Amino acid sequence: MQSAAFGDIAHLGSVEIFSPVPEETRDFFVNLMAMKEIHREGDSIYVHSWDDYERYTVKITGRDRAGVGRTFLRAAGPQALSRRVEAVEAAGLGAGWSESEFGLGPVYLFTDPDGHDMGLYYETERYVATEEHRPSLKNQASAFPGRGANVRRLDHVNFLASDVAAAGDFVTGGLGARPTEQIVNDDGSPAAVWFSVCNKSYDLVYTSDWSGTRGRLHHVAFATDTREDILRAADVFLEAGIHIETGPHKHAIQQTFFLYVWEPGGNRVELCNAGARLILAPDWEVITWTQAERAKGQAWGLKTIESFHTHGTPVIE
Repeated sequence: MQSAAFGDIAHLGSVEIFSPVPEETRDFFVNLMAMKEIHREGDSIYVHSWDDYERYTVKITGRDRAGVGRTFLRAAGPQALSRRVEAVEAAGLGAGWSESEFGLGPVYLFTDPDGHDMGLYYETERYVATEEHRPSLKNQASAFPGRGANVRRLDHVNFLASDVAAAGDFVTGGLGARPTEQIVNDDGSPAAVWFSVCNKSYDLVYTSDWSGTRGRLHHVAFATDTREDILRAADVFLEAGIHIETGPHKHAIQQTFFLYVWEPGGNRVELCNAGARLILAPDWEVITWTQAERAKGQAWGLKTIESFHTHGTPVIE
C-alpha cells in the first residue's frame, strides 16, 4: 500500500554535480549529450536538456573532487510543499529556506540521512526557447537538437548510501516516495532500493556503499526516446574518447536499456530507456530480487562489470 503522502512530490527537478574540470564536464553535456548552456553564476554552469520545461536540468559546479551536489525535487503544490517540509523538519534533517537558487523560487534545503544535499520547491521558472531553438512542435520545450546523444530529460539519481534502510525509511516517510523494486541480501537487509515519486518506475535509487562512506554518488541518469539513441550515443562517446564503462545492454531490474559512461570529471552518467514501463497500480507490490538472482547479471546474461560495484564519486582511494 502506497504512502498517504505519495504524490506530494511531483517529480525530480534538477541535479547539481561537482567536477574538478567543469569546462570539460560542460562540453560533455553540451557537445555530446546535446544540452544547451543557459547560464553561469559563480563557479557553476547551468545546462538544459531539450524537453525540460524548467529553466535548467543540470548545475555543474567546480570542486576539487567529483560528486553530487544538491538534488532538487518539485512539490505538487504549495500545500504539498508545506507538508513535506514539516515531515523533513520532524525528521531533524532540515537546513532552512533559500531564495538564491537560480531559476527557482523559495527552496527548502535539507539532507537525507546519508548526508546527500537536497532541496524542495514549488515555484519555478519555465524555460523559454530563443528564436534559434524555438520548436515547430509547440508542446515541447525546445527544438530537437539532432546531435550527439539527444537526451530528452533527467530521469533519475542513484545515491550510494552507508545505510540503505535508513535512507529508504526517510524517502518513504519524509518524501512520500514508494519503493518499486529492491535487492535484498541473504541476511534480509536491503542492498539497493528503487523509489518512485510519480508513475515512472523509479526516480531515486539508494545503493549500498561498499566503503561505508556517506554522501557519495553512484550515477545520474538521462532518458532517451529510443534504444537506438543509446546505440548511436555509444559511437558518439567512442569517437570522443569518453570512457564507456558498460553497455549498451538491458537491466533485469526495472528492464531499463542502458549505457554507462564516465564524464570527464569522473562522475558516472547513465543513458537510459525504460520503454513504456509505468507504475499504474495504486497497490503496487514491491518486486524483490535476491543476491543469487542479482549475481546472474543483466537481462541477457552480461555479467555486471566490477567497477559498477566499486566506483563512486568522490572516489575512495
